[in-house]
Amino acid sequence: MSFTIAVAGKGGTGKTTFAGMIIRYLLEKKKGPVLAVDADANANLNEVLGIEVKGTIGQTREMMNEEVPTGMTKDVWFEYKVQEALTESQGFDLLAMGRPEGAGCYCAANTLARKYIDMLTDNYPYIVIDNEAGMEHLSRLTTRDVDLLFMLSDSSRRGILTAGRIRNLIRELKLNITRDVLVLNRMSGALGEDLLEIVKEQQLELAGVIPADEEIYRYDLDGIPTIRLPDTAVSLQAAWAIFDRLIK
Repeated sequence: MSFTIAVAGKGGTGKTTFAGMIIRYLLEKKKGPVLAVDADANANLNEVLGIEVKGTIGQTREMMNEEVPTGMTKDVWFEYKVQEALTESQGFDLLAMGRPEGAGCYCAANTLARKYIDMLTDNYPYIVIDNEAGMEHLSRLTTRDVDLLFMLSDSSRRGILTAGRIRNLIRELKLNITRDVLVLNRMSGALGEDLLEIVKEQQLELAGVIPADEEIYRYDLDGIPTIRLPDTAVSLQAAWAIFDRLIK
């Protein structure tokens, strides 16, 4: 049985870097192989992980009405293309969902996508999903339940309110998420009572705080995948403390 971890949050909160930290943690704890799913239309999880994307599920859906060879069923073709889009690496594989569909009906393609992604994910003990804030992309393309959802926010009132709206949207979509928690990322200074009060008002479970880290900014600037951060990085140490408590 796979344990599925998802990451959501408004843009600019560092959720993709955080997803990379989860993957690194799982690999260092020898909990792999891990399937990383980039469910953000603005896909860049591969940059955090230091690998090139081979293809996306979105591209496969776009091609389905045009490129299925004569004599091959759409089911067989689609399964082949999903496997082809999987980017393999040391200890983990990456599947990029790609951009949302364009005009026209994609019902058949989305049905096949749900079927084969669920078949694929059964092969991994851990799945890490980097999501769009609203999580509609995940809802459309996979029926997989989520065991642990990290909602990332910065140290602003607006960021925490956004996390609260994400949690409410999850309830509206009736997504099956066992546990959802808030992580305050890129914090400068101590956590004040004013922020704690907003967290309480939004009825969010605060899992921890990750301080702002110059190492991350430097790695980003130099084009170095942040999955290679040194063990001494303050952000990594804070994230590890959260993961030790919450990831089984």
